[in-house]
Amino acid sequence: MAVIAAAGILLIFAGLAGARSSDPVQARLTQLGSMQARSLEELELQQPFFERTIRPLAIRLSGIGQRFTSAKKVSKIELKLAKAGNPADLRTSDFLGLKAVAALGVGGLFFLLLGLLAGNIAFGFVVAAVGTIIGFMAPDFWLSRRIKKRRKAILMAVPDTLDLLTISVRAGLGFDGALGKVIEKTKGPLADEFRRCLAEIRVGKTRREALRDIVGRTDVPALTNFIGAIIQAEQLGVSISKVLQVQSEQLRIERRQRAEEAAAKAPIKMLFPLVGCIFPSMFIVILGPAIILIAVNLGSGI
Repeated sequence: MAVIAAAGILLIFAGLAGARSSDPVQARLTQLGSMQARSLEELELQQPFFERTIRPLAIRLSGIGQRFTSAKKVSKIELKLAKAGNPADLRTSDFLGLKAVAALGVGGLFFLLLGLLAGNIAFGFVVAAVGTIIGFMAPDFWLSRRIKKRRKAILMAVPDTLDLLTISVRAGLGFDGALGKVIEKTKGPLADEFRRCLAEIRVGKTRREALRDIVGRTDVPALTNFIGAIIQAEQLGVSISKVLQVQSEQLRIERRQRAEEAAAKAPIKMLFPLVGCIFPSMFIVILGPAIILIAVNLGSGI
């Protein structure tokens, strides 16, 4: 036992002594050398499945879709993508291609499952047409849900963000500096919009134009009123600190009113689960034994 313990301790010290700290520069050079040695096919296989297959197919199909799509429809899709925060960096052409891919995929899946496997080709073409329509409209529903979710997140974040902005301005920071402090301390879609606004101001766009662009990309009434008040205060020369204080108080009142409204709607929303789920179970528990006794008594009497 002593010899085994001594050998174990010796091996541990030998391993610690032999371990060398890796040089980060050498490790980086080794990584670059391995990347150069890889083939183009290996580099492509390292990309996500969406980038390797779905996006190229969507780009090819988007060219066909744009021929049959009006300029007004394209501008609407572009505006919806901006309101949704450009999920997955989707452009208008990518979204049109995604709609085409979803239509072909869902239609083909319906035809295989309900047509070929069921042995009814005519019925398969009918359900394939229905599946094509569903697949074509599914990205629109998904985009609408993303827009609603993003609007709700921005609406919930506006009061706290405006409070932080008011405190920063009253502490002596300028409006741009206060925006930078808000970006540093908060996260979410509203912080991303302010980050983009501040970046546009730094590259030369005026503050009014950058703030108006936020209104178009968000379409949240509370944020629209706040930005309108800031632009008007800048035009009239009113103190931004006072405007921010008034707007923050108004937004806190509106948040309290929304909470009271949601609390008032709660009993009505609870009525449907009660009627559909809880009341039938209660009726079964209460009236079940009585019904069984009545049936037994009637059977014995007959």
